Amino acid sequence: MSSLALTLVLAAGTAVPTPKTSDPKAVAIADQVMDALGGKPAWDATRFLRFDFAVEVKGKPVMSRSHWWDKHTGRYRVEGKTKEGDAYLVLMNLNTKQGEAWLNGKRLVGDEEKKVLDKGYGAWVNDTYWLLMPYKMRDPGVILGLAGTAKGEGATWDKVTLAFDGVGLTPKDHYWAYVNEKTHLVDRWEYVLQGQKGPPMTFDWSDWKRYGKIMLAPEKVNAKEKEKILFPVLVVPETIPDTVFTSPGPAPQ
Repeated sequence: MSSLALTLVLAAGTAVPTPKTSDPKAVAIADQVMDALGGKPAWDATRFLRFDFAVEVKGKPVMSRSHWWDKHTGRYRVEGKTKEGDAYLVLMNLNTKQGEAWLNGKRLVGDEEKKVLDKGYGAWVNDTYWLLMPYKMRDPGVILGLAGTAKGEGATWDKVTLAFDGVGLTPKDHYWAYVNEKTHLVDRWEYVLQGQKGPPMTFDWSDWKRYGKIMLAPEKVNAKEKEKILFPVLVVPETIPDTVFTSPGPAPQ
């Protein structure tokens, strides 16, 4: 298995140079992407996201975790399993990074709790980027560039580069977003993660559809390596019960 999402927030160092400022043409393309997704007002008005993030390799499920997120307040819940198979649960506020954590149903304290809280925050960074990168192209600290165009399969794409000026958990990551010139949606991305060498990894973004007022792509596929990032549960609900963010009891799926 390649590094894939499991190391997206864990690796360190890359040799890809980082530009200092964004290319105005790339910024204009990113704005077209946002408009195609539903527009910034629709994104800003979208408050709740409920999704499962899953990794599949050669048809075999490798891992999954479940997320509940209140974008407007930063309230967040994530459930998953460690590499050892232990079930963890995190309730936290993403703005303060403060919260509570459980392992196999037992409330953690001290350094053990902080370790799992950090794990939960890292899961949010990683998993939401796989889902929402096109919405984050104009985020502060993101430096956009152009790497020409690509053609194939009856389509033409603008290759928009994304580098990072000291933001995120791994600011030396580099991405190339393939923006369809007709639909203005991201059909593919390539990336070299911090600490990696060799050619970029490539994933096609597919099955774009509307969820609430915004567009999302629930499937990312690397056909060569037979790897998939899937969102088998993906909902943009009008509300999520407060208890989801305040109680370790079972959450509605």
